[in-house]
Amino acid sequence: MGPLPLAVLGTVLVLGLFITLGWGSQILNAAFGIWFTEIFVFIGASWVLLRAAHYEPLSYTGLRPPALAPAAFGFGLGVTNFFALVVPIQYAAQLVAPQWLREMFDGSRIFEGQSTLELVVMLAGVSIAAPVCEEFFFRGLFQKGLLASSLSRAGAVLVTAVVFSAFHLDPVGFAARVELGVLFGVLRLYTGSLWPSILAHSANNVVSSVLFLTLREAAAESSDERPPLGAVLLVMAVGLVAMWSLLQLARRFPALWGPRQEPPTLTAPSPSIPRLLWPWVVGATLCLGALVLLDAKGIRLSWIDMKHPLPRLPRDAPAALQAEREHLLQRRVEARSGRLPLEAYAEERARQAEAHPRMQRGAPPER
Repeated sequence: MGPLPLAVLGTVLVLGLFITLGWGSQILNAAFGIWFTEIFVFIGASWVLLRAAHYEPLSYTGLRPPALAPAAFGFGLGVTNFFALVVPIQYAAQLVAPQWLREMFDGSRIFEGQSTLELVVMLAGVSIAAPVCEEFFFRGLFQKGLLASSLSRAGAVLVTAVVFSAFHLDPVGFAARVELGVLFGVLRLYTGSLWPSILAHSANNVVSSVLFLTLREAAAESSDERPPLGAVLLVMAVGLVAMWSLLQLARRFPALWGPRQEPPTLTAPSPSIPRLLWPWVVGATLCLGALVLLDAKGIRLSWIDMKHPLPRLPRDAPAALQAEREHLLQRRVEARSGRLPLEAYAEERARQAEAHPRMQRGAPPER
């Protein structure tokens, strides 16, 4: 099977698993689900597909041991690009998008109600698992397939970036992720290695996560949803200067781009499909089983939350509604730790879900 059919088949397979196994695991437990999705969907499916097509996955995708200079260059570009382009693009998208759309696709909601351990696991997943596994599929398998098509190199990079952004199912952040996808694709194309794009991806996620955690408390105390325009312009200017300086450094020292050659694609004998699948199937089954055994309460709480959905509160919500929601989050923590019966949390959640429309208009909650 050639690179283009592999890219098409891989996209169909990964998308199907992402919608089923990926979403399902993240509903059970968000922290667990991030790692499960990245490992068993993005890498697992791609790995099995490549081996079934008689390719050696590390060679095919460019995941061979990296040179230090190109990897560091990719990380630096990821940091500077975040401030130079991602911040202003996302700021503009927030200005254009209606409030209901911003609230519907607010990614920060995933951090609500998480324990300290879960928060650490989630941030590690976003900073480590997501860059490695997503780049393995999008730039290692999908973009390589498009490069073997009638598309130009620029077209292959752009289409890959669009598909990469679409997978995140976030219309507000779509443009910013397309720009990121272009950066990652260019790094993969011109360095001949997957590691610079992985490090750039990781740098972007690390910086955004650190900023989110740093500014979360300040944002909670402020009635303004967005930073002032002057601050965004200043950050963009500093980022553009830093990014330009880094590119000039790479122009002076071409070794930062690495060999700029596509590594050879090695073929390997392929075992039968059952032999290829069984380690991944057994691993996924054991992980899901361990989650059920170790976090039965968390799974039941997630089911209760799905059964009684609550919309995110706007910043100008009535004080009574804010207090009710804080009380609910506290009761969830107590139920998770065993200090409160799950039935008590379910009752409070159901009551608030029913009372929410009245409370949003400022009416007192029903008791």
